[in-house]
Amino acid sequence: MEKKCLECGEHFKGRIDKKFCSDYCRNTYNNKINKESKNLVRNINNRLRKNYKILSELNTTGKTKVTRAKLFDYGFDFHFFTSIYTTKTGNTYYYLYNQGYLPLENDYYLLIKRD
Repeated sequence: MEKKCLECGEHFKGRIDKKFCSDYCRNTYNNKINKESKNLVRNINNRLRKNYKILSELNTTGKTKVTRAKLFDYGFDFHFFTSIYTTKTGNTYYYLYNQGYLPLENDYYLLIKRD
């Protein structure tokens, strides 16, 4: 049975359920369809990676106190983190994998590393 490739439009022969003339056309077609969702995930992962790198660079001792302005200067984005931990006393820690931060008074943050 002769069919037409969904990507390039070439005619080809093959199984009844075959839609593409080659693996190249199949991959190209699927990459076009999934481009938007992959871009969203890629952008979020890049932002998480950047935030993690910033916390790791600033927190060399395992416990460090920094200002909000310093985090902003490095390009830290407070909207992206991987988990939240609230203690029994009500303190809320925001984590990027094993690096975390706790908002303190006067725009200070306590950076911590969870082992």
